Amino acid sequence: MSNVATGGRWLKTFHPAPDDAPRLVCFPHAGGSAGWFSRLGAELAGEVRLSAVQYPGRLDRLRDGLVDDLCVLAELVSGALDVEDGRPVSLFGHSMGAVVAFEVARRLRAASVPVAHLFVSGRVAPHLRRDRDVHLLTDDGLVETMEHLGGVRPGSLRDADLRALVLPVVRNDYRAIETYRCEQAPPLSCPITALTGDDDPITGVADAREWAVHTDAGFTLEVFPGGHFFPLQRWGSVAEVVRRGLRGTA
Repeated sequence: MSNVATGGRWLKTFHPAPDDAPRLVCFPHAGGSAGWFSRLGAELAGEVRLSAVQYPGRLDRLRDGLVDDLCVLAELVSGALDVEDGRPVSLFGHSMGAVVAFEVARRLRAASVPVAHLFVSGRVAPHLRRDRDVHLLTDDGLVETMEHLGGVRPGSLRDADLRALVLPVVRNDYRAIETYRCEQAPPLSCPITALTGDDDPITGVADAREWAVHTDAGFTLEVFPGGHFFPLQRWGSVAEVVRRGLRGTA
């Protein structure tokens, strides 16, 4: 894995691809890192120029300040993307990352940068309010939530030092998504594909279908067996959805 030259610390790439390959930028979930998309990068190696966003405050960006305002985060990511050549870029976000990707798509539109396709995974449509206050829970409550969603193995966060490293990042990201408010704006002019697990406790199929109101260029819903982190068991199938979506916008 290496830094993408223009994105610097913001963007990580996993496999080389031809210069003319479709470009896909991926956005991880709350508490997640760019490496979460390494399997997807392997599935699409040689076909797609996949890079993933490394949010500040984690791993190699541990000394960079956390950002707890989702729109500020989207603005920072938008400025780090290599889009000056005017070529289209597609975006893929999971959970919190889906909303970050959506807000980046809005900012790219405002800058007249073409977005070919938006893939949103494991997240209700951004205009739907879900009054959850996970970021206000105790440390034990936060860990319980993470375990319930399948983000960490039960018991893996018992160590106090590990908690001190992980939980501030997770709490920060939950604060960002839970205080986010979707401002009214015209629908995007790129297709949207929503992906969700049929047993996701926080993203029902009907809520995922609501993403359709945010595009005037076509909407597809893909439902997979599994819970909130269904991609971990189904990266091959997710990659095929991406291939179909990118072919549709070629």
